[in-house]
Amino acid sequence: MSSELLVDVSAGIAVLTLNRPAQQNAFTPTMAAELNAAFRRCDTEDAIRAVVVTGTPNAFCAGADLSHRVGEVSANFDPAPWQVRKPVIAAVNGHAVGIGLALTLQCDLRYMARDAVYGLNQVRRGVVADGYAHWALPRLVGMANAADIMLTGRTFDGEEAKAMGLANGCMLADEVLPQALAIAQDIAGGSAPLPVALSKRLLWEGLGMSPTMVGQWENELNEHTARSVDGREAMSAFRERRPPHWTGSVNDEWPTWERKDKPRRSRLD
Repeated sequence: MSSELLVDVSAGIAVLTLNRPAQQNAFTPTMAAELNAAFRRCDTEDAIRAVVVTGTPNAFCAGADLSHRVGEVSANFDPAPWQVRKPVIAAVNGHAVGIGLALTLQCDLRYMARDAVYGLNQVRRGVVADGYAHWALPRLVGMANAADIMLTGRTFDGEEAKAMGLANGCMLADEVLPQALAIAQDIAGGSAPLPVALSKRLLWEGLGMSPTMVGQWENELNEHTARSVDGREAMSAFRERRPPHWTGSVNDEWPTWERKDKPRRSRLD
């Protein structure tokens, strides 16, 4: 990995740290490529159970590096954080604007510094926000708040982010990463990997489905997990009155079937 992204994997948690502190971790094509590679690793490596994305203090990401032309820097990752089959937690320990905030919108949970500056200011720079911002932001904060943020390009602080529902927690900047790591450790140590991965995917995909379809998904995915390694372990642990020991593989046990009456089923594959 380049020095623009630090990757540390320990005890089931991958910490990805944007690392251009002199430039407030401004985003570059190199950083985007390194994040793409890291997200692919996190998606496929079973030893990784949770992911934390943060920035080298004192910023999270001040947006795109303006020394690059428009279009050279993008937050359209492959896979996107919401597609990674592990929970991805944004530890937003400082300013996050433009592409920096767009990155956090793709994560599953966001813990944000109280006094930092946040915003999607692309319209004030003559461009349109990317990184799924127009898809993710209304789902997180509602259409009215999303329109306010995106059409004005204004900035706001962590308290307002929490009040809008954008932040799961709002705290002092030096408390953000420890909080995110504590949540990641709780997930890595307590939750069965395959059900977590399937629940995450259904949360993101389910917003575009009917209630009937979501219910069908839940039933069929529960049948699938019941036959999995950790499904059998859950029953054994219950009968033996002991904590479960999860050893299942998201990669090996990911559902791959399709149903003719559910054309969207392939989106989980």
